Amino acid sequence: MRRGHWLFLLTLLLLGGGWFWLRPGSGASYANFPPTARGDWVAFGDSLTQGYGAEAGGDYPAQLARRLRVKIHNLGISGNTTADGLARVGQAVQLQPRVVLLCLGGNDTLRGVPAEQTFANLSTMIDRFQQGGSFVVLLGVRSTGLSDKHAKRFEQLAKTKRVLLAPNILDGVLFTPSLMADQIHPNDQGYAKIAERLEAALLPLLPKL
Repeated sequence: MRRGHWLFLLTLLLLGGGWFWLRPGSGASYANFPPTARGDWVAFGDSLTQGYGAEAGGDYPAQLARRLRVKIHNLGISGNTTADGLARVGQAVQLQPRVVLLCLGGNDTLRGVPAEQTFANLSTMIDRFQQGGSFVVLLGVRSTGLSDKHAKRFEQLAKTKRVLLAPNILDGVLFTPSLMADQIHPNDQGYAKIAERLEAALLPLLPKL
């Protein structure tokens, strides 16, 4: 085989190898992987994090903690907007969490907060956590209406900040009566679906988290 052909094949192999290691999910493309912070995990959000509609221990952070065998502090407060989260993010950063599960934005949509402000607040919170050495998992929340106007924004934010995205976290749960406690909040079984989805995304990365 000619030398030029060998060089061409070698280039393809190198490019292919680079794509493999840097593709989403490999871990190499994420910020703070592995995290430099050494504290317990934190779930930071609103009623979906707090576990509104579930029995004690049925919230998604508690179920995920049992699945992954890690300790997760639930810092969800029902009714919180991204502005509320931004106001208390410093308390969470002080815990030096290795991993942060960030789930905010649903109440912004319900209250008519402009999307630009919502995602600016989320961006600032991610910056704060990353500055503290945390690995951030961003949980996408669907907008109201027939089409999800937030999906692309969550994807872009996750790409820009190099965080793991769990898109549209209520997909397959919302509007399924057997999984819902009310029109907005899951029941224990619905939160189990969320925990299962997060487990699948995090399990390959767990040895370094």
